[in-house]
Amino acid sequence: MKGSFDVDHMTPDELQTYADLCGWALAGAHARSGDASAISGYLGSKDRFDRAIGEFGVRYTEQNQRDFEALTEAVSGGRIEAPAGI
Repeated sequence: MKGSFDVDHMTPDELQTYADLCGWALAGAHARSGDASAISGYLGSKDRFDRAIGEFGVRYTEQNQRDFEALTEAVSGGRIEAPAGI
């Protein structure tokens, strides 16, 4: 089943609900996309994968913050336009 929504006309609360539902659906699809035993066997008992995922998450968060700060600066400096409060 597929559907679409006109996100351009959603309120911030409606957009948040829509994003939450999309995330829930995507997570559910990914949770069923592999054989847990096979994945566990592939990863093994060491914590290398766990550490790598954690490090990726930290780096991604830091990059996201830098991107947000650059966007905020570009809007404040008038280089780009963006709606406030979204």
